[in-house]
Amino acid sequence: MTQAEVGLSFFLPAEQASFDGVVWFVLVGAVMFVIGLGLGAFVGFQYLAAGRETAIRQSARKEMEKEIRADRTRFRKVFEEISHMTSTLIYNRVLVMAQEIGASDVLAPREMADKIVSAAFLFYQDSGRTQLRVGPARRFTSVDQRSTLPGEKGVLAQAINSGEPVLTRDLPSDPELGERFASLSGCRSAYCLPLRSGLNVYGALLFAHPEAEFFGAPQRDILDVLAQQARVALQNASLYNDLEQEKERFLQAEEEARKKLARDLHDGPTQSVSAIVMRVNFTRRLIEKNVPAAAAELVKIEDMARRTTKEIRHMLFTLRPLVLETQGLQAALQAMADKMHETFEQNVLIEVEAKVLDELDLGKQTVIFYIAEEAANNARKHARAPHIWIRLNSFGAGLAVLEIKDDGIGFNPKAVDASYERRGSLGMVNMRERAELVSGQLSITSAEGQGTAVKVLIPLTEEAEDQLRGGGIHAS
Repeated sequence: MTQAEVGLSFFLPAEQASFDGVVWFVLVGAVMFVIGLGLGAFVGFQYLAAGRETAIRQSARKEMEKEIRADRTRFRKVFEEISHMTSTLIYNRVLVMAQEIGASDVLAPREMADKIVSAAFLFYQDSGRTQLRVGPARRFTSVDQRSTLPGEKGVLAQAINSGEPVLTRDLPSDPELGERFASLSGCRSAYCLPLRSGLNVYGALLFAHPEAEFFGAPQRDILDVLAQQARVALQNASLYNDLEQEKERFLQAEEEARKKLARDLHDGPTQSVSAIVMRVNFTRRLIEKNVPAAAAELVKIEDMARRTTKEIRHMLFTLRPLVLETQGLQAALQAMADKMHETFEQNVLIEVEAKVLDELDLGKQTVIFYIAEEAANNARKHARAPHIWIRLNSFGAGLAVLEIKDDGIGFNPKAVDASYERRGSLGMVNMRERAELVSGQLSITSAEGQGTAVKVLIPLTEEAEDQLRGGGIHAS
């Protein structure tokens, strides 16, 4: 614009200037409106995006909470079933329940879990050899359930020997399971868990599935917990079974003690009293005819009465040796030896290592006394032994050995064992059962004409008891 034009515009009419201002105002307002509309759309979009993100988060959180509730329900079900299993005191029932839990939907969805094949393989003795037999099983054929195997190769041997679970994804190539069991022919993967507690090895628990990748980390974790609790349950069931057997043995021992007392009374004091009665009757008639002879008979009667009194006192001593409770095992054994010599003129020699007594409580000392008394009485009655030796000494670390030896006529232990039911005597059985009360191991060595030696290994520590139970130490 030239200077003339500028000057001219200065002199334009007022209406024209007002119109231009309105136009300018409208244009500015329009621009501001567009800018505000854009800002509003942007803010609205951001608000909608934020709302959508919040909704997604809420939906994801609900799904997560749903999964957590499902996991809690599943784990609660596992816990309840495992708790029920551990409270079961029946050996086979524990194994059945372990497999039922392992093949339920706690491990995988129902359609997958239904394909699981499982079995317990348990140790047993067959002609002196240790074998594995099929115990409680799931989806096993009747033929497979009668099968046995040595357990020396493959996943079973690995799990049992190492004490750790073993996973295989190529079950058909297993040297012992692959071709032996038709029930496992359709399975590719297997998870084998040892049933082992300390030195007690029960066998192994096997879970198999047609899919090679079925036993993932979550499934193995659940089965590991299940096997651990199954081992506890088996140990409880075994202890309960032992207690039941112990109860039966106590009842049998009580009954045998009564029978033994009746036999001893009949063979000893009863016969003596009957003889005394007969001699008194004879003396009564004799005194009218021959006083000196009657006097001699009275001396014999007095001697018989004294012997009978000694027999009764010896029986009372063996029934309850009070000296054992007051003075201990060594004094009780010596008192028994003295009474046997006084009553039966039997020579019994006692040898006790003092430091062994310090490690034996009164309960064990009582059991040891009755084992020694039973063995010495057997030697006196049946072996016709001039001498009986009773020795209690240490036997390596944590062990004591009780030995009752005689120089009598000896016998055949196997023949005596075989005829016990007909003979009605349970002396050897009583000694074995009493040895078990102190977790001991008893052995009897004898031969005709060579005397008899009874040995009992007695553990003094838990470590020695485990070794003795595991078969690492023998009494013979």
